Amino acid sequence: MTPLDNAFRAEVRRRDGLSIIDLFGDIDGFADAALDTAYGEAEQPDTAATMLNFSQVGYINSTGIALIVGLLARARKSHRRLVTCGLSDHYQEIFNITRLSDFMAVYQDEDSALQELASAA
Repeated sequence: MTPLDNAFRAEVRRRDGLSIIDLFGDIDGFADAALDTAYGEAEQPDTAATMLNFSQVGYINSTGIALIVGLLARARKSHRRLVTCGLSDHYQEIFNITRLSDFMAVYQDEDSALQELASAA
């Protein structure tokens, strides 16, 4: 496996009034520009919230956590809701330890997030 196999990329799509950023690869310092670009694209006025889909992420280092905190700060500043889905058990624990889960809802999968977000609207 070459280092490029885990190179980060992010793709934005919309579903039921939600902007979803599908994350692929490792989230580390090299993910900064792609993550920033994807969040800018997702931050549309016609979406109720933005979801980070971690289901295809293999590794997040401390710099990657800092990048996610930066997105959370951006979301809070613009009064947008930022939620997550697809975190592995390990990263769910990391989100709990770092208290990220206090500020962004963590859902098991995309469908359960959409169901709860729709019922809260």
